[in-house]
Amino acid sequence: MVPPFNQLRYSGVGATIEYAVSELKVENILIIGHSGCGGIKALMNLPEDGSTSNDFIDDWVKIGLPAKAKVLAEHGDLDFSEQCKICESEAVNFSLVNLQSYPYVKAAMAYQNIRLWGAYYDFYNKNFKLWEVKYQTDYIPIIC
Repeated sequence: MVPPFNQLRYSGVGATIEYAVSELKVENILIIGHSGCGGIKALMNLPEDGSTSNDFIDDWVKIGLPAKAKVLAEHGDLDFSEQCKICESEAVNFSLVNLQSYPYVKAAMAYQNIRLWGAYYDFYNKNFKLWEVKYQTDYIPIIC
């Protein structure tokens, strides 16, 4: 899961994204989710009261809380395993939204120098789904 730009405690992820986009000039970023994801199960099992039982895992999976909220709001009637399956893809979508909060990603998108992709691999059914982010950006570069 990709945190939003403003969550500096995950600076390792931010440094990786910044280096890839600003220095390596990557043209594509692909965020992939997968079936049976332990991180998603941990996210879906997080207590509503915000308590945690792990030092690092819970903080990491909390990045996906918006995905969990969407799944519970739209699919609260499904069993836990079905909710997890849906959340595995939704977490990819929210990671793609968060990725667009990084200024260097936003700038590269404005100049159409980068494409963002989401994907989901279902190990059980040997199925791979791929989608491209279609975006509108309000990024306006300041030229000095």
